[in-house]
Amino acid sequence: MFSKKKENRSPMENHNSSHVTVVMVPLAAQGHLNQLLHLSRLIAAHNIPVHYVGATTHIRQAKLRLHGCDLSSNIHFIEFPIPPFTTPPPDHSLKFPSQLVPALTATTHLRRPVHAFVGGLSAAFRRVIVIYDVLMSYVVQDMASIPNARCYLFRSFSCFCTCAWESRELPDLPPAAAGILNQIPSVKGYYSKEFQDFLDLQFGAKKVSCGEIINSCSEIEGLYLDLWAQGINKKGGLTLWAMGPFNPAKISRKSDHECLKWLNKQPRNSVIFISFGTTTTFSEEQMGEIAAGLERSKQRFIWVVRGADRGDIFTGNSQQNQQVPEGFEERVGRRGIVVREWAPQMEILGHPSTGGFMSHCGWNSCLESITSGVPMAAWPMHSDQPANAVLVARVLGIGVEVVETWTRQGTGAVKAGRVEEVVKRLMVSTEGDGMRKRAAELGARVRNSILQSRQIQAFISHITNTTWF
Repeated sequence: MFSKKKENRSPMENHNSSHVTVVMVPLAAQGHLNQLLHLSRLIAAHNIPVHYVGATTHIRQAKLRLHGCDLSSNIHFIEFPIPPFTTPPPDHSLKFPSQLVPALTATTHLRRPVHAFVGGLSAAFRRVIVIYDVLMSYVVQDMASIPNARCYLFRSFSCFCTCAWESRELPDLPPAAAGILNQIPSVKGYYSKEFQDFLDLQFGAKKVSCGEIINSCSEIEGLYLDLWAQGINKKGGLTLWAMGPFNPAKISRKSDHECLKWLNKQPRNSVIFISFGTTTTFSEEQMGEIAAGLERSKQRFIWVVRGADRGDIFTGNSQQNQQVPEGFEERVGRRGIVVREWAPQMEILGHPSTGGFMSHCGWNSCLESITSGVPMAAWPMHSDQPANAVLVARVLGIGVEVVETWTRQGTGAVKAGRVEEVVKRLMVSTEGDGMRKRAAELGARVRNSILQSRQIQAFISHITNTTWF
C-alpha cells in the first residue's frame, strides 16, 4: 500500500526506544509541504520518529526544496500512490493557482492508505500523534477509530489571517483589533467551483482534532494568538500551540549559489530581493513593468524569475511565460542578478547585504523575512496573502504595500513608476530606515524565541506525557 526508501525504514520494529511516534499529513502545495517538513525536523530532534506521508511526487518536491538545514534520520518518508491527475500550466490571468486543484483533489485518495498506515503504527507504538494540514481534514477523519491515536490540526497561515476569516468564532474583540481585522477581504465566493468543492470536502469532514498548531509566535502576533486561543477553547476546549517560526534561526547547511558570491561583494543593506513564491505567474506586460521599475530605481537587486508550480513540478517548464524584457540584464549590468532556478531564499534574506524583500507575502516568506530582520515590499496575490500584507505593513510596521487596495479582480498591471517608488521607499529613504530598524529588532526577538523553543518543548512534553498511557 505504501513505499519507503530503504535508508528511511520505519522504526516500528525498534519501538521500545520510543513510546510515541508522529505522522505528518501535509497538503500537496509547496507552502504547506515546507512548513510541516520543518516541523518534522524540530520534533525529530527530540528523538521522536516522524513519518511524513504523501504522494511520491510531492514528497520528492518537499525534500528537493528544503534548504538551510539537514534532515534527521528520525524522519521517515512514506510514499503512497494516488490516481493520475492533470497538470495544466498556470494562467497569468488568474490570481488563484487553479492549476494545482487537480493534484489536491487526487490526494483525497490518501484517506484509506493513511488510516491503514496509522493503524499499523498504533500496534507498534503506545501513542500515535497525527498532525494534519487543515486542508487534509478529509484524509484523516477516520482516525477516531484508532484508540491510541491523537490528532492535531495545523493551520498553515498566520493567526492574524485566521482571526480575520473566522472572526465570528472569537470573543469580543478589542476596538483596535476589530478595526484592522475588518480591513481584510473576505474569501467567500472567491474560489473556483472546483476548489470550493475541495474546501467543502475538507470542512465537512468529521472533526478529530484535540488541539491546533500554528506556525507563529507571540513576538509576531501575540494579541491574535490570544484571541484565537480563547475562541477555540470556548468552542471546543481545544489548546492552541504556537510553535513557530519552524524555519531555522541559523542556517546550518550553506549553499554555493552564484548569487551569494555576488551578495558578498555588495554593501550592507543595499540589495532588494524580489521573489513571488511558487504560485505566481505574471503577464508579459507586468514583467516589463517590474523590470522598468527596477531599472529606473538604480538599486541593487536579486530577482527570481520563475513560473508558478504545476500540480506535479517535475512536468512542464517552471519558467513558462516568465521572461524579462530583451536587453534588461545587459542594461542593469552587475547592479542586479536574475535567478531563473530555485534560489536559497533563507540564505539571501539572512545575508547582511540584503536590505529589503519584495514578496507575494506567502506565510513562509513572511516568517523567513521576519526571522532575518528584513523589511518587506508587500505585493499579495491571493488567499491569505492580502491579510499577511496588512499584518506586515500596518500592524508590525515593517513593510510598505505595493498595491494599496487589494482586490480579487486586480486593477491591471502595477506600473513601473509604482515599482520604482516602492523600491526607493524601502531601500533609500528615512521611512525605509525606520522599517529596517524595527524589522531588525523584531527579528532578534523572534530568533531568540526559536532558539529557546519553549513552545516546542511544551508540546513534546504534552505528547509524551506518560499519564496518557
